[in-house]
Order: sequence, then structure tokens, then C-alpha cells
Amino acid sequence: MLKTGKRINSQRRFSEEFKRKLVDDYEKGIMSVAQMERFYNIRNGLIYNWIYKYSTYNEKNVRIVEMKDSQTNKLKELEEKVKELERAVGQKQIMIDYLEKMIDLAKENYSIDIKKNSNTPHSGGSKTTDKL
Repeated sequence: MLKTGKRINSQRRFSEEFKRKLVDDYEKGIMSVAQMERFYNIRNGLIYNWIYKYSTYNEKNVRIVEMKDSQTNKLKELEEKVKELERAVGQKQIMIDYLEKMIDLAKENYSIDIKKNSNTPHSGGSKTTDKL
């Protein structure tokens, strides 16, 4: 405000580089338009104009709809996928433990070394083997 009581109209000017950075952040999902509006104190209409002008994805006269929960849903889907894969790995580990135990029991009870070592004699088919 001037000494005379008149208001000074100040208009901020933004560089093209800054505008493109905001559009790039928006396209990469780093910030939403609402977040940019609050963080930089810029009207969302101005940000949308920059998006229409500089974006490689959006065109004029195409309405941009931001899904607030889309990232949350994607995160939940990925967490479910991780849980599913962890369950599958756990089941496979149980199967491996079971088979190793069966191999150990076969070796103890029937003197059969199922693990293929170079010094293991070949199995004679259905013949019984003598215990050592």
C-alpha cells in the first residue's frame, strides 16, 4: 500500500520452466492440483490452464478428473498382491520342508539316499535294499 492509501496491484509472473515443472509434477503424480494450489498459493484455474497448455496427456476442452483415492486404491492393491505372494512363498517353503523330511525318513527307515549324489548306487527298481 502506498502512502496515499492506494493499493498496489501486483501480479506475479511465472516462468515457463516453473509452469512446466508443475505440469510434470502433476503428470508424475507427485502433487495434485489441490496440493499445488495450497503449496504455491496459486489459483487452481491457472494451474489447469498450464496443464492444458503444456501437458502431453491433456487437451483443451477435455475435463480433468482427479481421483483422490486412486493412489490409495493402487497402494492397497499392491499390498494385497504382496500378501498373496508371501502366502505362496510360505506354502512353497512348507512343501520344501515336508519333502526334505520325507527324504530324511526314507534314508533312515529304508537306507535309500534319494538325494542324487555321485557315489549313490542306482536304485534296483522294486527290489528291497539291505539296511546298513
